[in-house]
Amino acid sequence: MGTSNKVKFSKAFWIANSVELLERAAYYGVFIVITLYLSRIYGFSDMEAGMISGLFSGGLYLLPTFTGAYADKIGFKNALLVAFSLLTIGYSGMAILPALLENAGLATYGHEVVFNGVEVSSIKWTIIPVMMIIMFGGSFIKSVITGTVAKETTNENRAKGFSIFYMMVNFGAFSGKTLVKPLRESMGDLGLINLNYFSAGMTFVAFILILIFYKSTKNDGEGKSLKEIVEALIRVVSNARLIVLILIVSGFWMVQHQLYATMPKYVLRLAGEGASPSWYANVNPLVVVLTVGLVTSLMRGRSALQSMTIGMFIMPFSALFMAAGNLIGGDSINLGLFQMHPVAFMMIVGIVFQGIAESFISPRFLEYFSFQAPKGEEGLYLGFSHLHSFFSSILGFGLSGWLLGKYCPDPRLFGGRTAEWEAASANAHYIWFYFVAIASVSAIALVVYGKYYDKKDKTAEVV
Repeated sequence: MGTSNKVKFSKAFWIANSVELLERAAYYGVFIVITLYLSRIYGFSDMEAGMISGLFSGGLYLLPTFTGAYADKIGFKNALLVAFSLLTIGYSGMAILPALLENAGLATYGHEVVFNGVEVSSIKWTIIPVMMIIMFGGSFIKSVITGTVAKETTNENRAKGFSIFYMMVNFGAFSGKTLVKPLRESMGDLGLINLNYFSAGMTFVAFILILIFYKSTKNDGEGKSLKEIVEALIRVVSNARLIVLILIVSGFWMVQHQLYATMPKYVLRLAGEGASPSWYANVNPLVVVLTVGLVTSLMRGRSALQSMTIGMFIMPFSALFMAAGNLIGGDSINLGLFQMHPVAFMMIVGIVFQGIAESFISPRFLEYFSFQAPKGEEGLYLGFSHLHSFFSSILGFGLSGWLLGKYCPDPRLFGGRTAEWEAASANAHYIWFYFVAIASVSAIALVVYGKYYDKKDKTAEVV
């Protein structure tokens, strides 16, 4: 009987995980093609699209440090209602704004770029406030959902709870990305606009579920004063152990973010418009869903840092496989029942390894952080845990924009001069060598970090 209590989770736990699934489906349905949306619909360059996407993604991970603390104050249910309201408004805006600009005579739908001539106009910057609404709404989700998992679990079942949470995250990501290709193919570039209606629908359903069903009996920390919140934030920022770990793990996430920053444009330019970058990206959450439970069970007797270290050493191989596709050459690989472009095939192989690495790293990273949080400050600490993606988003997307421009430029810039473009993109695989180096340095740094703090903890126990 005692054993069954350890694996039983509350209603609030399951509702939180359910809306997390919906939110992730909404987010990844849009985010997997965000750089394509910005370049093809609004005419931003690779570098501009990369920086905007990086700042957008980075904001989603920086703001939870503050919105998590505010969520502890106003209560998780109220915070979630605010979050899903903003998300629904923001995603709707990404779908409606292009139509409004067209109706106002400021844009013309074309074949290649929806806004004809917008590259030299200030019109394209109107998308920034809309993306900021999504950024603020999403920032609440990252702290509150993980905070709910921490509050609604015990020391005995917390690893299992975060494993379930991460499975829901990736199932949502899988379903969102699955819809991108048929939308894009059925409506051309207009699909990049209309898929936002799907995302708005998902977040609206999540709002209704929270409004009706979400109720937590764990209210520790609600009603904190501003002074208490500021003091708690100072304690987190002053924790050198966590800050260093965040910086190290940022290397992993810089590579992982290339699924959205580099991969879609890379495969469409090298493998052709018939490639399916959203479906290739789906391999990542599929692998995580299939392996995270097994990995968690296998690593049950190991510390969080040991599990994370294994994942970090898998990551450089992921980037090496992604580079290999352009080195193989040719237009297709015979896989028996079907053929695939070598760039697409090796990209999938690399993404498989990336998903396995993620199963070792991400759930245990969240678990590690949750155990550092005092009672009532779970939202604050779990919000802060996402700061690794603030650094990795800005650096990873910015680096991606520069690397794409240098090694794999947009073919449309060459005006049909195919030979010139092929010469300019002959070394496109160099992009991934940069990320092999980043992942390798991060893995070695985590080993040093683990040894240092293991020695320090043993010394403290003796004293």
